[in-house]
Formats: sequence, C-alpha cells, structure tokens
Amino acid sequence: MDAIKKDFFAFFSLAPMYAIDEAQLEKSFRRLQSSMHPDRFVNASDAERRYAMQLATKANEAHQTLSDPLRRARYLCELNGQDVGAEDNTAMPPEFLMEQMSWHEALDEWRDEPQVQVLQELVDRNQQSQQALRDKLAQQIDIDHDFESAAQTVRQFMFLDRFAQQLKVAGR
Repeated sequence: MDAIKKDFFAFFSLAPMYAIDEAQLEKSFRRLQSSMHPDRFVNASDAERRYAMQLATKANEAHQTLSDPLRRARYLCELNGQDVGAEDNTAMPPEFLMEQMSWHEALDEWRDEPQVQVLQELVDRNQQSQQALRDKLAQQIDIDHDFESAAQTVRQFMFLDRFAQQLKVAGR
C-alpha cells in the first residue's frame, strides 16, 4: 500500500490504540525523518523529491497527532466513524459544566487578586482531571471500543485543554 494513503498508526507501524508505545512512535518518526532527509534526494528526480516531501509532511502531521493525547483520541474516534462534533455538539454532563464554571470563577477571582497558590491549585486540579480523562479514554477506546462515549470524553478533554491554555497565559 502506498505510504501516503496509510492511516497514521499504520504509517508508523503502530497498533491503532490510545495507549501507544511512545518510544516506538519516536523511534519510527526519527527513522522516517532520516530516510526522507533532502540530502538523500539531491540526485533524485523531481517526482521522487516531491514524493519524499509528501512523506515528510505526512510524517510530521502523523507525529503531531499521535504524540498528543487529545489529538490522538480525536483521531481514533474519527477513524472508527465517530465524529467528535466539537463544533456543533457542546452537550456536557451537568456536573462537568458546574466544575468548569467554578474553575473559571476561581480564575476570574485570581485575576482580581493574584495569589500563586490559587493558580497552582487550579493547574493541579486541571492536570488531575486531564489524567483521569486520559485513563477513561484508554478504557473506552482500547478495551471497550466504545467510540461514541469516547467522543463525549474527547469533548470534555477539549474543555480542559482550553482551560489549561488560559491558566498558562494567566501564569505568565
């Protein structure tokens, strides 16, 4: 099969799982980068150089997707026919939304009266929640093969990821 047409997991010879072997991903990525280095194609035809560039582009995109837990989960859902629907499906469990509202309120209060420990507590809580969602995604995707539920979890993870970015900006 043409390497360009392979899914990202097949491209790196990895099983399509959420809990990937990150060391194997890095090893495969470095091997592909080395094999597609422009110096190897100095005397190649234009078509061969274009193909190598396409492979390098795919390798970078695949690596960025698979090395990021959120992007990897979203990609797995889509590979398995489950659109995450983040743009038009914002339904969330009420308890999750209440927690998010309280975190945003705490961040707003912090902005009014900055205290290092308050910001660090929010960072810690967000990181713990993200880890819990990563664990949940590993169960839903790799064990249960429940991609509909995984898509809901991905949407929650996206909320936490956006909040983490807000915390990062606030901490500067």
